[in-house]
Amino acid sequence: MIMPSDKDYKETKQIMLGKKEMNPDFKLLADWIDKKFNVKTINLKYDTIDKGTRPRLGVFFETAIEANSFHENGQFTNFDSKKQKQIADKFRLTLIEQGLIKKKKLTDFFKSPQSSKYKTENIWIYTSAFEPIARSEANGKIPENKVQELKREFDNKELWEISRAFSGATFFFYTDEQVKKYENSEIVKKWTNKYFDLLTQFDEFGYFKRDSFSIYLDSKENFDNNYESNWYYYYK
Repeated sequence: MIMPSDKDYKETKQIMLGKKEMNPDFKLLADWIDKKFNVKTINLKYDTIDKGTRPRLGVFFETAIEANSFHENGQFTNFDSKKQKQIADKFRLTLIEQGLIKKKKLTDFFKSPQSSKYKTENIWIYTSAFEPIARSEANGKIPENKVQELKREFDNKELWEISRAFSGATFFFYTDEQVKKYENSEIVKKWTNKYFDLLTQFDEFGYFKRDSFSIYLDSKENFDNNYESNWYYYYK
């Protein structure tokens, strides 16, 4: 779950909207994760990677704080291997309890492996957060003509461009000096309010809050001189 176009995000969104339910095979595991780690699991998604040879289980939460709590030091770094193993072990047990896979016996090692709906050997556990992607989706849903209408409404000849990316918007002036001139100005506060009002029309889950929302300021001078006038380099 990385972008609004990802199928896992779309499925999880339907669950958030109350239009779909989590796969019932994973409900026991979700309840255990919530109780064990004091979080709220929205969705669990099983698939395979490496040409179907390795199973993978995605655990999707609402907030980045919850998702990051499964990384070392609670930051977006390496996954916490201990928590990964705990979830993997519990996943296997819940599948056995529901009769979805069989508990391995010593004699099974001498038989050909039976096909199963789920594989648990060497499973990769990863986590993802819904809110950051939903915020990006809301920002991306604003029609470009609405952004341009806003720019015309501001009627400021020093404002070059309004550029949107992820969950934010950058207001570009022509020069670095102009950026300094407008920093913390009443005009920028007004523009922030206007953009926020536009953004909230597309914010289905109410994730954007005015007291924590701000626009970014930059210059065409910086864009041209340091990023070769290239949006890919700028947002990379």
